[in-house]
Amino acid sequence: MDTTTAPHRAIKSFVLRQGRVTKAQEEALTNLWPVFGIEPSDTALDFPTLFGRVASVTLEIGFGNGDSLAQMAAAAPERDFIGIEVHTPGVGHLLKLIGDQGLQNVRVMNTDAVEILQQRIPAHSLDRVQLFFPDPWHKKKHHKRRIVQLPFVSLLASRLQTGGVFHMATDWENYAEYMAEVMQTSPDFVNLAPQTPYSPRPDTRPLTKFENRGLKLGHGVWDLLYQKN
Repeated sequence: MDTTTAPHRAIKSFVLRQGRVTKAQEEALTNLWPVFGIEPSDTALDFPTLFGRVASVTLEIGFGNGDSLAQMAAAAPERDFIGIEVHTPGVGHLLKLIGDQGLQNVRVMNTDAVEILQQRIPAHSLDRVQLFFPDPWHKKKHHKRRIVQLPFVSLLASRLQTGGVFHMATDWENYAEYMAEVMQTSPDFVNLAPQTPYSPRPDTRPLTKFENRGLKLGHGVWDLLYQKN
């Protein structure tokens, strides 16, 4: 397992606020986690064994309630998806969607994504990494908590295949600018935007109801897509 590029990360990019788990989510956690959940371990993940096939793998960091991840998995059955989320109600909701829709190409983790990238994702194994609407930590004194930092970007580069894509989206313009600045300093990625630094929202990223509501109110959303050299 390659750990040479794993950065030390003492500062978390999230605050763990556990909301109430509904009965339906609790049932999904009980019944579907043993099938689609990935248990904690120090062992590197073997994707062909995990999914029972060889396919391109997308990793989504912080999938929220899982609605968009389930839509993407349903729309691309030829791809495999791993979703990581620290908030248990969101994990339960995604598991319920997996069960309701009969999805076979999704696996779920309930933990810190940075630690998983460091310890369990093999080098050059991912085709795509998605980071949609992460906590912007909008106060300047909290910018050190933002997940998009150069050590994190270097870690992602070590886990992505050549030609793999890192796709970010945010509804905070300041964070979008910050993301672009960080990515510009990375020697491992090239911007895919026709007019840098932002790309049009690709059809592969579903428009969430919260995003749609914000757009109707005039709020902006910025997508940034970078390809691994």
